Amino acid sequence: MITTLEVRDLRAGIGDKEILKGVNLAVRQGEMHAIMGPNGSGKSTLANVIMGHPKYKVYSGDVLVNGESILGLRPDQRAAKGLFLGFQYPVEVPGVGLASFLRNLVNMKRKQEGKGSMLVSEFQQMFNNQIKSLDVDESFTLRQLNAGFSGGEKKRAEVLQMAILKPSIAILDEPDSGLDIDALKSVAKAIRVQVGPELGVLVITHYQRILSHLEPQYVHIMVDGRVVKSGGDELSRLVEEKGYDWVKKEQP
Repeated sequence: MITTLEVRDLRAGIGDKEILKGVNLAVRQGEMHAIMGPNGSGKSTLANVIMGHPKYKVYSGDVLVNGESILGLRPDQRAAKGLFLGFQYPVEVPGVGLASFLRNLVNMKRKQEGKGSMLVSEFQQMFNNQIKSLDVDESFTLRQLNAGFSGGEKKRAEVLQMAILKPSIAILDEPDSGLDIDALKSVAKAIRVQVGPELGVLVITHYQRILSHLEPQYVHIMVDGRVVKSGGDELSRLVEEKGYDWVKKEQP
């Protein structure tokens, strides 16, 4: 079965402040989507609501995976459904080794699937293979989770987590945030290595620059809590050329 993430007329916010004002969106395995929009349009809120961040309240609408609502599930249960969130600002966790962290995540996922823990040797082989395929520095095997990492290293570590966990749908919240051009190219390359029929990707960004490397099939423009325009990759180039004002002016 092809996994489908569907957002239906979703309205959500913080307390009484409505941020999402009727979002409709569907992402399937094998597809790459991008959401663009100005600051405050609700892009990151959408990512957090999909993954069940307790800070946000859903007023109406639904989020479904393969036709089943996930709004009543905890974030870890949503992850078990095949969802993954790459954070805009990955947290540093000194004292926790990156490899150990990832092995625990893998074993938690296997437990939810009714499987036994992965052998250390088996995990190490998988870990090393992914590091090579993603062109990640081998020093990552000895480092603590994001501690002392540069912006680019944090983003590549997130992509490494995605590669190890093998989600069905990955939501990447501003993977280009804070990156210089070389780091951006490296992160985009690592993401593209993972793209294929088993993975659907939703990239959230302000700018077209990372999309020029990723070449998404679908681009959605979000303004004031709604998806107001959708199209192909050419839409991102139009935004780069004209900005967002022309989209805003088209709105009633």
